[in-house]
Amino acid sequence: MPPDGRRLDGVDTDVLDIDTTRRRIVDLTDAVRSFCSGDRDGLCNVFVPHATAGVAIIETGAGSDDDLLDTLERLLPRDDRYRHAHGSPGHGADHVLPALISPSVTLPVQGGEPLLGTWQSVVLVDLNSDNPQRKVRLSFISG
Repeated sequence: MPPDGRRLDGVDTDVLDIDTTRRRIVDLTDAVRSFCSGDRDGLCNVFVPHATAGVAIIETGAGSDDDLLDTLERLLPRDDRYRHAHGSPGHGADHVLPALISPSVTLPVQGGEPLLGTWQSVVLVDLNSDNPQRKVRLSFISG
């Protein structure tokens, strides 16, 4: 990975280091807003380069994040049914997660502000307790 804050062929990029030791859903919205700030229009891509985590746009608070976790736990039970069987019990479920929660989202940006809806937040979703350190790459393409 290029170092934080590097410009790659017309793409501004930054990498966030996220600790998911205590949280399985981490709100990235403020970091995304800060990265996009300034008088610029374009697209911001938020990408997690891990096989067992994803990025989503959801409402946070009011129980929505807990509802998402409960739903994912029902859909992806942590038991021995998975063929991918290394790591902690149920780790195979972690490898299925990115098929349900994509490893990236792309947001339109206008005037330096991500065009999110009133209740929308950008979050990292990580159910894998085996790897509590995550990197999230932010990339901005001017348009």
